[in-house]
Amino acid sequence: MKNVTIKDVAKAAGVSYSTVSRALSGSPEISADTRERILQVCKDMNYTANTVARAMVMKSTKLLGLILTGVNNPFMSELAYHIDRQARARGYNIILCNSSRDAEQEREQFELMIGRQVDGIILCPSGPESYESLRPYLSRLPTVFVGENLREVPESYVSVDNARGAYIGVEYLYNLGHRDILYFGRRRGSTTHQLRADGYAAACRDLGLTPQYCNNTFSFTSIKYGYQLAKQLFAQERHYSAIFAATDTNALGIMQAAEENGIRIPEDISLLGFDNIRDSGLPRINLTTIEQQKKMLASVAVDSLLDKIQNELAGYTHRILTPTLIERDSCAPYSGK
Repeated sequence: MKNVTIKDVAKAAGVSYSTVSRALSGSPEISADTRERILQVCKDMNYTANTVARAMVMKSTKLLGLILTGVNNPFMSELAYHIDRQARARGYNIILCNSSRDAEQEREQFELMIGRQVDGIILCPSGPESYESLRPYLSRLPTVFVGENLREVPESYVSVDNARGAYIGVEYLYNLGHRDILYFGRRRGSTTHQLRADGYAAACRDLGLTPQYCNNTFSFTSIKYGYQLAKQLFAQERHYSAIFAATDTNALGIMQAAEENGIRIPEDISLLGFDNIRDSGLPRINLTTIEQQKKMLASVAVDSLLDKIQNELAGYTHRILTPTLIERDSCAPYSGK
């Protein structure tokens, strides 16, 4: 089936090639009636614009690259949704890639985005090593990082204040009367997780509490691994009245293990999460959690990237957003049991 070209549209509409081009670009040099007539012809003929040729003329593809560490992660999928919405509202489309937390795959995808001539990239880095891996490419393409894995580098990034969020969580449990608060899911090799653990430790120090940890021995965080860790935890004697889970996915795994072990939440143990993923607010879950403001993260990331795209002299910016507490039903005042 022959592709319809802009010249075919011009012939069918009885106008010049340049008039069709002006209609498609929204030029004010033609009347509204002419534009509408030409666009209707395009629709009737199933004309699809040659975006590559158009990009060569306009020097912009109106495409943004988005590289995430794992689209199967509920937080990442929600963040991608909001970034896509924010980009579309500003006239851009998204090309999405998944690095699977692999630095080599991340680098290959960055090269792919350059080849696809995207106007810029938003990237959730796979780890602290991402900067050195990607540094040869960063001068070639405007880039904004999301998350705190690269917080010390001279590149633009936006993140939630993870340490502050953990501190807020411990304070909340403390004000409910809890003095034995277990931090669940501390994981090495992730700046985000380390900052959350640091915030927990700082709050314990300031409030006179003794830190307790259940470490995540797996390479990443998930409901499945949270469940497996919680099963091991609940097989031991309890010395805590509240659990602060490093992520909501950990908290959902804890809930499953608790139900199997006859442990009631919040009657027996208060449970607090971090992230406020979509499932956390479901009726049977109602998880109290620290919210990462995903819509705000997306908006700031897109705005920062477009500023770099449109202003070649723009420097780098570091934006840290304050998380908020979302109160639901998984935490209760300490009962003294």
